[in-house]
Amino acid sequence: MKIILLCFSTLLTFGLSAGAVHPPHGSVVIDPDNHHEGHGDFCPSGQAKKGRC
Repeated sequence: MKIILLCFSTLLTFGLSAGAVHPPHGSVVIDPDNHHEGHGDFCPSGQAKKGRC
C-alpha cells in the first residue's frame, strides 16, 4: 500500500509542477529596463544605487 501511495504522490507532484502558464491575452514580456522617470518621488534604495531613479 505504501508503494502505491508513493507512486501516486510522485506522479501528482510531477503533474502539478510541470504545467505551463498561458495568459488569456497572449504572451507577457517583462522588461526590467522599463522604468518610469519622474512619476512620483519614491525610489527603492536598490534602484537608486543603480541610477534608475
